[in-house]
Amino acid sequence: MQIEFYKYQGTGNDFVMIDNRKQVFDKTDLDAVRRLCDRKFGIGADGLILIEDIEDLDFNMIYFNADGSQSFCGNGSRCAVAFARFLGIIEKQAYFLSTDGEHEAWIKDGEVSLKMHDVADVEVGENYYFINTGSPHYIVESNDVQHVDVKTEGAAIRYNDRFKAEGTNVNFVNYSDNALSIRTYERGVEDETLSCGTGVTAAALSLAHKSGMESGKISVKAQGGDLQVGFRRKDGKYEDIWLIGPAEMVFKGTVEM
Repeated sequence: MQIEFYKYQGTGNDFVMIDNRKQVFDKTDLDAVRRLCDRKFGIGADGLILIEDIEDLDFNMIYFNADGSQSFCGNGSRCAVAFARFLGIIEKQAYFLSTDGEHEAWIKDGEVSLKMHDVADVEVGENYYFINTGSPHYIVESNDVQHVDVKTEGAAIRYNDRFKAEGTNVNFVNYSDNALSIRTYERGVEDETLSCGTGVTAAALSLAHKSGMESGKISVKAQGGDLQVGFRRKDGKYEDIWLIGPAEMVFKGTVEM
């Protein structure tokens, strides 16, 4: 059986997208997920996203990492919103379900603004922050992120005694005034990705925490492009968090399943 798919990317984070409203793809077939995401033997992607119908919301986004595991994905969600608009499910605004619950998003001129969940807990350690923005993120400050061995150093943290059971994403960041640069090791991909939406959000909040910012927008330069994170802080809790950036279709095709 042939299945139609679309390839989307958001600042270099790339995804195989399938319209699964008619249940054309078996979401229990994790071998198929891994095969489609394989960059040598499949289409190649950081993850696979299914769009399905759901009562009372615009759509249900089902996200798989390249290894078949499931988690919340910020850039994947932004790409899902762009895909939903392409499919005619939404116009400018979306309310949808993802792994971590309901989300709101807006799309205009190819830019998708995704509302993230509030963040109340920021763990501060020696040269690191640990923040969960729908997915867990360990954030390490680095003076020169371009020369970090992200795969080796990221894996060492992801598989250490604290995190090896459930895993964590690891971000290496360089802070400046209201901006930062970032490189990310993603669990589920088990390698560096060009961008990570939840990681960008977590890193931006770590800068806000470090600098004492109460509200505003932080510019983030990932390997695959630029994003922004808007937020406000109230009673020590980060609210009204928005991940903002481009999402676009790369190509479409069919695959034999």
